[in-house]
Amino acid sequence: MEKQRVLVTGGHGFLGTHVCNRLRKCPWVREVLTPGSSECDLRKEEDVRRMYAVQKPDSVIHLAAVVGGIGANRAHPGRFFYENLLMGLHAMHQAYSHGVKKFVCIGTICAYPKFTPVPFREDDLWNGYPEETNAPYGIAKKALLVQAQAYRMEYGFNAIYLLPVNLYGPGDNFDPETSHVIPAMIRKFAEAKESGSPTVTLWGDGTPTREFLYVEDAAEGIVLATEKYDAPEPVNLGTGQEISMKDLAALIAREVGYVGEIVWDTSKPNGQPRRCLDVRRAREQFGFRAAMPFEEGIRKTVAWFLEHHTGVLQA
Repeated sequence: MEKQRVLVTGGHGFLGTHVCNRLRKCPWVREVLTPGSSECDLRKEEDVRRMYAVQKPDSVIHLAAVVGGIGANRAHPGRFFYENLLMGLHAMHQAYSHGVKKFVCIGTICAYPKFTPVPFREDDLWNGYPEETNAPYGIAKKALLVQAQAYRMEYGFNAIYLLPVNLYGPGDNFDPETSHVIPAMIRKFAEAKESGSPTVTLWGDGTPTREFLYVEDAAEGIVLATEKYDAPEPVNLGTGQEISMKDLAALIAREVGYVGEIVWDTSKPNGQPRRCLDVRRAREQFGFRAAMPFEEGIRKTVAWFLEHHTGVLQA
């Protein structure tokens, strides 16, 4: 690849920081551009048009999104649908209009049907409606796959679409209102240990399974795809391994050092029954394999939180 200017939307976020760090090590990258939301509101087409005119990127990795766990998705389905769809539509259309050579769109496994056969194969993406609690978010992101394929078909625009599984790692979002399950559990167990609480209450019944991808592995997969993948078919990024919520909670409690009782609130939703990806396409098409063992990744994430927890809890 020729030396490129790569623009990363959401480049200052959890995943974006790691993607930008990985890009800076690539011999084909001349400059990494990370305009923030104060410089460009991706919901406003004029802002996006101006961003491309000023930055003049060769490639774009679109990471920016409004995200959260089950609670946040239930509280803000309209906002999650509207803002994620709008940001992606503008980012991709203006990239095409400004002659960007490659557009990498990051989707979500929330786009998969609620009862997708395990492991999730990319060909099953349209075989049903997503799990209800995060369907608006999942459908908004899946619409961007349609846009990418349509623009490739009509305009020859080189847009690819990646489906990373749930991410975790040091520096994650630990806000109780918007965090995903691993940081939410870490914070709950740490606070319970600190206060001496005899119980910790978690949502659901503990039976759903999830797959998780360490954030540095996700960044590696995204950068490999940016460099090597050029096809209309979506691609899963994950490990191909799942863990139940009960086992995850026990693992995190052990790493935090919490010894109290875990109570499951079955009045709260479980979310999708199972999530586990078929990761063969990523391996075959651009050689991606996740490297971080899960327990080690959890240990690193817990250690980061405990080191920074005073600032995180105050925030």
